[in-house]
Amino acid sequence: MAGDSSQQVFFINDELIERMLRGDAAPSPAKQINNQFGYVHKNILDMAQDFPADKYDFRLKPEMRSFGEVIVHVTSGIVYAAKKGRGENVNWDEIDAKNYKTKDQIVALLQKSIADATATVKSVPEESFTKNLQPWLSVIEHSAEHYGLLVAYYRANGMVPPASRPQPKK
Repeated sequence: MAGDSSQQVFFINDELIERMLRGDAAPSPAKQINNQFGYVHKNILDMAQDFPADKYDFRLKPEMRSFGEVIVHVTSGIVYAAKKGRGENVNWDEIDAKNYKTKDQIVALLQKSIADATATVKSVPEESFTKNLQPWLSVIEHSAEHYGLLVAYYRANGMVPPASRPQPKK
């Protein structure tokens, strides 16, 4: 798809469904990437803030990452997207979870990386998204996959993830 502006990727979400029902045009690829990037990372940040600090070391299996380590791993992808999105020549460098020992440290790292990447994605010229959706699309997918994994951490602890809890009626 890179270089082919005749194809567009559309993410199905509530906003897009409402637009389609009203007969409105689909949002631009830039708007969709911004929306999806914000949506998945808001959900992960909500989980990071909500999950009990005393369970941040919880592992589904001994050989798997702990809840806190998964959050740091997701953050590695977000940091990569921000740097790559600014045009830096960068590799995906894993942030060492051993340097972040507490929930507060991990949440602060995640918040900072989301803010930095969000500022970067919003600064990318809109026409760039008609040529190439990377690194944003890959990082959204990566984060969404780990969001699903984090749901399992919640469920294994008898908890309901924030996005799955009943919401007050509008």
